[in-house]
Amino acid sequence: MVNGQRLINSFIKMTSINSVSGQEHEFRDYLRQEFARRGFRAEEDEAGTATRGTSGNLLLKIPGTKDLPPLLFAAHMDTVEPGRNIKAIIENNEVIKSSGDTILGADDKAAIAALLESVDIIKENQLEYPPLEILLTVSEEQGLLGARNFDFSQLRSRFGYALDGGGEPGTVIIKSPCQNEIEYIAYGKAAHAGIDPENGLNAVKLAAVALAQMPSGRIDEETTCNFGVIQGGQARNIVPDHCVVRGEARSLSREKLDGLTRKLQDHFIKSVTEGGGQGEVKVSFLYPQVSLKKDDEVVKLAAAAIESIGLPLRLMATGGGSDASIINAHIPCANLGIGMQDVHTTREHILIKDLIDDVRLILAIIAEYCRL
Repeated sequence: MVNGQRLINSFIKMTSINSVSGQEHEFRDYLRQEFARRGFRAEEDEAGTATRGTSGNLLLKIPGTKDLPPLLFAAHMDTVEPGRNIKAIIENNEVIKSSGDTILGADDKAAIAALLESVDIIKENQLEYPPLEILLTVSEEQGLLGARNFDFSQLRSRFGYALDGGGEPGTVIIKSPCQNEIEYIAYGKAAHAGIDPENGLNAVKLAAVALAQMPSGRIDEETTCNFGVIQGGQARNIVPDHCVVRGEARSLSREKLDGLTRKLQDHFIKSVTEGGGQGEVKVSFLYPQVSLKKDDEVVKLAAAAIESIGLPLRLMATGGGSDASIINAHIPCANLGIGMQDVHTTREHILIKDLIDDVRLILAIIAEYCRL
């Protein structure tokens, strides 16, 4: 039923359109045209203004043939860098990969190509289907910004699926972490590094001493933290008077996240103060944890659909966030594996078989939903 060549062509076309985070307008225009060609209108919201990007989120509401509440599918339009002028290559008629200079963009254009192919198959074969809501977000890769600025009162779906997970089709991510974004600032005193260093207080050193004593990496099986960016100083001959460290903490437990964040905050300020400087810590809560159960309707339906097309079911926890983290705070939403591999690298690739299975799974989920 899946038109494999059409699907491949559609996916490769999508990857060729630049849509790095915050600059999704070309891809947005392409998708609006493609859905309009099929008789559907994609409405754009104002998230682009809030995220200071060039596009808002797109929401399609497709009337169904069955009198049921709508079913939601979500994916994101943006990609990470290096994601411009992508040239996809088909290898051995089995794998689609990047040319090696850029990412591929299977994260998350494989999902969008699969959704478009699913819509085509439904129309061509006059299949029964419920009303569908398709949410295509912007700036997912920058901290789920599109989803965080979406008005969820627009949705009428009972539950839904984000198509943005690692793992092969058949993977259902039922647990994912909550996350805090943490900014640590050390304040010292500027002075000439060669003439009067004794009168200065090195803020970079203050921050380094504090960080060296703070936990990082994997804290326990549910919790991680990281210091990812350090910025400080003005010139090599000036004792730096400030240093900013940007990091994060994640956990499958909100209690553990809050406890770790307090520990990091207290230690940083204490260490910098003891060194003679001043410390400041800014914490932003980015998104809540997802914790679904095997017997939740959204999980059971996905499991039945996976079984119906002969794929092995894998229920997994992940350390990464996705739009499902935001959506799940409003309606139940599971993130599904779509087969993308080595994402966020120039080695990114996807098996053609997995791309086809993405379509098969979407159609199977729709069929199972129609049986409710």
